[in-house]
Amino acid sequence: MGDETNEAEDLERIFTDSSAEPIKISYAAIRYITKNFAVKIGDGGFGVVCLGGLQNGMVAVKKLHSKDLSYKQFLDEVICLKKVNHRNIVRFLGYCADTQGEIMEAEGKYRIVEVQKRLLCFEYVPNGNLHHYIKEKTHGYEWNVRYKIIQGICQGLHYIHQQRIYHLDLKPANVLLGANMEPKITDFGVSRCISEEQRTMVTENFFGTLGYIAPEFIDKGQISFKNDIFSLGVIMINLLSGHDGCIPEKWHESIDASCPQMKRCIEIAQRCVDTDPHMRPTAGEIILYLKEKEIMIQKDPPTIDEPRNDPRSSLHQVVQRFRALPIETLREHLRVDTLYVELHIPKCLLEGSKMPGRVPFQLLQFITENFSHKRQIGRTGFAYLYRGILRQRSIVVKRLSMTI
Repeated sequence: MGDETNEAEDLERIFTDSSAEPIKISYAAIRYITKNFAVKIGDGGFGVVCLGGLQNGMVAVKKLHSKDLSYKQFLDEVICLKKVNHRNIVRFLGYCADTQGEIMEAEGKYRIVEVQKRLLCFEYVPNGNLHHYIKEKTHGYEWNVRYKIIQGICQGLHYIHQQRIYHLDLKPANVLLGANMEPKITDFGVSRCISEEQRTMVTENFFGTLGYIAPEFIDKGQISFKNDIFSLGVIMINLLSGHDGCIPEKWHESIDASCPQMKRCIEIAQRCVDTDPHMRPTAGEIILYLKEKEIMIQKDPPTIDEPRNDPRSSLHQVVQRFRALPIETLREHLRVDTLYVELHIPKCLLEGSKMPGRVPFQLLQFITENFSHKRQIGRTGFAYLYRGILRQRSIVVKRLSMTI
């Protein structure tokens, strides 16, 4: 590891420097910052999202279901995430791609099974997602706030398309709301990076969310930037009409378009959901259309009653609950080649425990002083024996030779 600083400090640096590149993070470090995945803030078919804490702020850790995730799927998502850095996209901080051996019983025999740990670390976006915002219609539902959200989604999508990425699952649940209710696009789990020459793809795989999927993808499996534009149009209709889910056929007739901005957004949304993808505008064209009718409703927008600041809001309560949790870790620092790590103590090593269990390699390094010569107490044909010290107790560690 050379002179590298500890992982927590590295993540703090990435967190505070918006231009820094995402980094690889160990599973042990992620367990530490999430307090062993204590507070869940979201879930889905992909896995769960847990809250994490750094000295300078909060993070969100997406813990993926390894059994349903191929190596290529994980790699594709990380590649897409590393290509994007924009104020209207949730910021990617790092990833974990560890593989750990666990002893499991299979077909009446015990085997060492390699278990993949696949996790993604992002900035924590404090005001929930657009789905809840539309559904609840409580905090800051004035038109000027909704218009700002529409603008931000368009700008984020335009940037994604400039990076030659199809998002392919744009929907309210995948748009988070930041500290000032600015939208941030998230979840690149089914996204595709394409070359400069590619314009349209055809696939036999079906993915996305019904109601937001373009008709040409359902009918012919065709993928292009215009798929995302169709999804954007449905989101705009959601924000304009207040409907959450199925959109009525004549949705625009029930809207009292009180200003030129709203009228222009209705026109754009209708074009975005055209069944002919060639009739849909690009994200860049939509931004220009909005600017043509740019009329500020009021010079100083009203103070927004953000969910994160409302003690009654679950978003406020979940952060307070996380901060109140104790950190059940070994708070001593381990120095191995100048690498410091925070370590969790497995129950199997605690005094009085009678059941065996899995022990992290880094913890064994710590208690044996990195398997130092002075801690060596014996040798067999295939292993060295070391004395480990943990909480004033002696433990024998048998390190097997890799040539067995």
